[in-house]
Parts: sequence; C-alpha cells; structure tokens
Amino acid sequence: MKRTLLISSSEQSTASLVELLRGEGFEPVTVTGTAYGAKQAVESEEYDFICINAPLPDENGIELSCWFAGATRAAVVVIVPQKHADEVNDMLNPHGVLVIAKPINRHLFHHYLQFTACFRTRMLRIEKENAELKTMVEDLKLIDRAKLLLVTCLNMTESQAHRYLEKRAMDLRVSRVEVAKQVIQTYQN
Repeated sequence: MKRTLLISSSEQSTASLVELLRGEGFEPVTVTGTAYGAKQAVESEEYDFICINAPLPDENGIELSCWFAGATRAAVVVIVPQKHADEVNDMLNPHGVLVIAKPINRHLFHHYLQFTACFRTRMLRIEKENAELKTMVEDLKLIDRAKLLLVTCLNMTESQAHRYLEKRAMDLRVSRVEVAKQVIQTYQN
C-alpha cells in the first residue's frame, strides 16, 4: 500500500493522474485542489507519495513541494509545464523533489514512480539505522555515566567499574543499560 496525496486543480488532469497512480499500485489516493487543502491533509495523515500538478489556484506548487520535502517523509513529485521544467528542476533538485514535465509520458511516469519508491525505501532504511545509532549512543552515555559514578563514589578503577556493570548485568539477566540506570539512581546524589 502506497498512500498517495494528489494536489491538482484540473479535473481532467486529476482523473488521468489518479488512473495512472492506481495502475501503478499507489492507493489509496487522496485528492485535493489547493495548497491549503494539501497541508491540512498532511496534518491528519502520513503519505508515502505526494504528487503536485502545478500550478495550483493558491500558489505555483514550488513552495508547497519544498515544504512537503522538508516537513514529511514522503517522496515528492511536482508536474510542471514543459517550458518551465528545467528552471523548476534547478530550484527543486537541492530539496529532493522530482520534477516531471507536461505532457506526461506513461512509460516515463512508470519509471519516475519506481525511482521515487526506491528512493523512499532507501531513505527509510537510513532513517531506521540512524535511530538505532542514536539509541546506541544514548546507551553508551548512560553506561559511561554509571562508570564515572562508580569510580568517584566507590573508588573503583575504570576497568573495575566496567567489569562490575557487566557482571551485575549477567547475574541479574538484564542489559548493562538497566544496571547503569540502577547505579545512577543509587549514587547520583
């Protein structure tokens, strides 16, 4: 399931884009015709893919695509008239927004969608790895803080404090982080 938000003010283009997106497995498709409506939709639901058919009645779509690229984890695509495609691409490329020129070629659109899906998968994997690394760093900070307390309060050496935390964790069958939290609670004041 690839939850999709389509922002398009043209009824004819909207129908064609919805058909293309559903044909590629991008469902469900939420449709709105304005930038304001799109921002409201994003506040209430998370989307995997956001497609903007520019221009919109309340803005040109460029600012909106930049906002989505910074505020969401969705892959963002903006569809613009051919005569503006290169200029818009130069503006949006640094923000990670894919620009597609009108009229849309079905074959190329298929490849654009595959590209955005691959890009989003890689981004989410990196985001997950980043979260795991942050957790590891926080755990190491707690363990080091507990070691420091053992060194200062119980006059242990650093290696004795390390060994104490490991042995206590094995004896209690809990993680070193849990033992470190207990040590911090006991000796912090």
